[in-house]
Amino acid sequence: MAKDYNLFVPESKEILSNAGETVINRRQFLRYGFNAATGVLAASLGVLGFAAILLPPGGGSAGDLSVKFWAKGREDTAWYGAKHLQSMTKEDFVAEAANSNTGTSGASGVWNGVPVVVTYVEDSKWQGSPTDNNKARFQMMEGYDESGKYIGHFEDMVAMDERIYPSDDLIMVFGRCTHLCCIPGWQLVSNNYTDDSWTPGGTDDGGTKLFCICHSSRFDTTALEMNTNRNRSNGATFTYAGVRKAGGPAPVGLPLIPIELNNGVVEGITDYVDWLTYCD
Repeated sequence: MAKDYNLFVPESKEILSNAGETVINRRQFLRYGFNAATGVLAASLGVLGFAAILLPPGGGSAGDLSVKFWAKGREDTAWYGAKHLQSMTKEDFVAEAANSNTGTSGASGVWNGVPVVVTYVEDSKWQGSPTDNNKARFQMMEGYDESGKYIGHFEDMVAMDERIYPSDDLIMVFGRCTHLCCIPGWQLVSNNYTDDSWTPGGTDDGGTKLFCICHSSRFDTTALEMNTNRNRSNGATFTYAGVRKAGGPAPVGLPLIPIELNNGVVEGITDYVDWLTYCD
């Protein structure tokens, strides 16, 4: 049975301006994969207003690999609202996680012109402790594609490139749902899936999930797996490292984008951008 949830609707209906940003027009909005299921929000905010809340501007500063907070329309509700378009630092997430029962925190962001979600997990503190203590930690798991075929283990990906494993207790994933390329987020809604609770195993139990408000797909950013997806432009299948789909209509989980810290600032690594092509 579907669970009820409350959407955090921002008070402002301000449309994205072009003060150094890219204006999203109707054609671009539709191309980003939103469909009729988002009509309720679009009707109340306007198509451009809704897009401005969730979609970062295209492009990006050349040579700037830092990840920026994206709190458009949520400046008064998100814990990082006052940091909109500021570079993310590990310190930001550690401070927020101190308010969490599970030792986690998360934020929507923009990197290299695409939407991302960064999650902090106190893995280094709780890895190896009993899993029933409600303290989140990363889990390297086996991956199965949408047909149930075994693909491989996350450890296989790490063996090829150790940078793929979430470094410094931080993980960044591409913020486009594998269902219809909508924009899942961290605590965009309040429900059982996004509660401050954690259950091991990568299942749909417990909270601390990324939730897609379009069709209710859920993703567990602590459950790390190897999987496959298809390039939207040419149909070619590719293997990627990512996080597990916990529930909903999405066929597979979200790909991760490896990160590194530069004087405490979160920066993305560009070596695996091909993993993002299912929404080209």
